[in-house]
Amino acid sequence: MPEGSSSGEPIDLILQSTRDLLRPEELVREATRDIVKDEIRKHLEKTLKDNPTLEEDLRNAVHDLLTARALEYAALLRVGTATARLGLSALPENVRRELTRDIVDLVSKELGQIVERSL
Repeated sequence: MPEGSSSGEPIDLILQSTRDLLRPEELVREATRDIVKDEIRKHLEKTLKDNPTLEEDLRNAVHDLLTARALEYAALLRVGTATARLGLSALPENVRRELTRDIVDLVSKELGQIVERSL
């Protein structure tokens, strides 16, 4: 059997996975990347520490960005809600009642699962 191929046996699969994980060129590349990222992070942290105004500006900008994203998501949720209401309003009354009941049941079930997972 050629090197790098596997017969499908569990031990062969494990050995192949181990060889893949231990490829030295990949490990060196990843380690080098981590070292470079750490050095850049240290340099940026020092720059911010040396310039409190710049640090505060960055904090405010990040806060503004997160606030904008939250507002965007809230607006998208409102659009989705309005669209769902429009769609439900266009349905015949008996279909609307049944679909509304199904939606309420689904949302209640999902919320219950979210609460259970968070406990």
